[in-house]
Amino acid sequence: MKAMILAAGRGERMRPLTDHTPKPLLEAGGESLIGWHIRRLAACGITELVINHAWLGDVLEAALGHGERYGVSIAWSREGQPLETAGGIANALSLLGNAPFVLVNGDVLADIDFAGLCERARQLDGVQTLAHLVMVPNPDWREQGDFDLDDHDRLVPGHGLTYAGAAAYHPALFADLAAQQPVPFMPMLPLFRQAMAEQQITGQVHRGVWMDVGTPQRLAEADALASQWPR
Repeated sequence: MKAMILAAGRGERMRPLTDHTPKPLLEAGGESLIGWHIRRLAACGITELVINHAWLGDVLEAALGHGERYGVSIAWSREGQPLETAGGIANALSLLGNAPFVLVNGDVLADIDFAGLCERARQLDGVQTLAHLVMVPNPDWREQGDFDLDDHDRLVPGHGLTYAGAAAYHPALFADLAAQQPVPFMPMLPLFRQAMAEQQITGQVHRGVWMDVGTPQRLAEADALASQWPR
């Protein structure tokens, strides 16, 4: 199974740190944010990775190469301009193939169970089931979340839970999106809302470590937390 790591964002709120360093390469606990993901994915047997980039992509590629240091294989999805979440996925479909895949944002710090998410991905058939999203309780800095879950763990409209930036997706969800076209976060997509209305998207709540490392203060908190993790 393949995994995609989203790493194309500019990281405006992290400037000046991100003026010369791609946000996913910022370090927490002696390892880059994206490096923690690669380690965790490799540990559960996911070694074929696709990583997209736009801002300072050459720096990102120079740091990670083709993944040899981590025992993985990295294919790069290069974007001339940031294509945002759904657009970045659609642009990388030729590298991801036709099978379900795991996805994670490169700028979060989390101990998400990728092995369990991989199992969820295998259950996506591309017709009745298209996606499985990892959610977290709304953090203190966010009053309204993105979704809710019903009694059958199906995604429904609401604001009680925040999307954790990790999911299992079937490529069929993005098949109608044009490559090289910026497309924002999935809940804004009509096709995503339609799939949710047709009960084709499920979810789970992650109650372990999760941080959206979006500010220098949160990076400092992530550094203190990850310094306790084994490498």
